[in-house]
Amino acid sequence: MSTTATEPTAPDTPAADRIGELREQIDLCDAQIIELVQRRLAISEQIGSLRTASGGMRLSLSRERQVLDRFRSALGPDGASLGMMLLRQGRGRL
Repeated sequence: MSTTATEPTAPDTPAADRIGELREQIDLCDAQIIELVQRRLAISEQIGSLRTASGGMRLSLSRERQVLDRFRSALGPDGASLGMMLLRQGRGRL
């Protein structure tokens, strides 16, 4: 005798409805975050190009430190990790 596992269905309750609504809000936040990260990357690329075209270094470690400090201050240790990820993304290939 074999039994087939079935997916439990979400109960049709006010809590389940509210969770669905909140997840939609998270999805909207995620879309905005993605858009902002893409915008940030494009701006960072422009800055790198301008710096190298004018004979400067592509990276500014003091500026990166400011960014990391701001993220750490606002979001704690995980914020610093997030800031570092953004900086790495913006650097492109070194």
